[in-house]
Amino acid sequence: MASLMGPALLFCPAGRPDRYAKALARADAVILDLEDAVAPADRKAAREALCAHPLEPDRTIVRVNAAGTPDHGPDLEALHRTGYRTVMLAKAETGRDLALLGGYQVLALCETARGIQAAPALAALENVAGLMWGAEDLMASLGGTSSRTAGGAYRDIARYARTQVLLAARARGKAAIDSVYLDIEDLAGLAAEAGDAAASGFSAKAAIHPGQAEAIRGAFRPTAEEADYAADLLEADRREPGVFSFRGRMVDAPLLRHAEQTLRRAGRQVPR
Repeated sequence: MASLMGPALLFCPAGRPDRYAKALARADAVILDLEDAVAPADRKAAREALCAHPLEPDRTIVRVNAAGTPDHGPDLEALHRTGYRTVMLAKAETGRDLALLGGYQVLALCETARGIQAAPALAALENVAGLMWGAEDLMASLGGTSSRTAGGAYRDIARYARTQVLLAARARGKAAIDSVYLDIEDLAGLAAEAGDAAASGFSAKAAIHPGQAEAIRGAFRPTAEEADYAADLLEADRREPGVFSFRGRMVDAPLLRHAEQTLRRAGRQVPR
């Protein structure tokens, strides 16, 4: 489940069924959001829309409100009426929060101080398919005001949380989803951040606007030159197994694994 439907996951308000199909067409998977994207007064109507306008279950994720909130139970009742099997749980903090999600693949959204600390325990749960981290809710839980500096870079505490979630997820072979990029117009900044996410081991990055999806896909997709280099490197290993020099660089097992991952991301066959 580490690939998680593709690298570009697009949030779509569950209360806007007119956007469902368009969102799915632009991204690898759509996250129909019953939480932050829907005002509390509109959530009942959003649940009805969720049930009345089905999408492809294999490419659809439903974000439900946090356990213990008034909306959590009604969200799950609506979910049970659909064919969707992948759920994103907002503000996941303990295994008890997943008590009513047996039978679903769960993406645990670690977006509070307690959630970040609980990331390893959440990743160990059998029905957790992956972890995502959320920067702005995390800062709110800490009493902060912004996850980024004036220059746009994440603050140290946000980078720490990002790293913790990535390590916790990948240590268990689960998917790791990078947080959203809020500056919709800054596609260059998004591409740079998504490229870092891909190189660091994240499985996907979430988007909040359809225009961000292709930038994320492009960042996760190796260039033809990178894929060709990886293929040539692995071919050289077949001719000369063990530690060897390739184009002026010493190569050992970790670099071979990097090359294999590059080919997988490029959709090319990995030599055996």
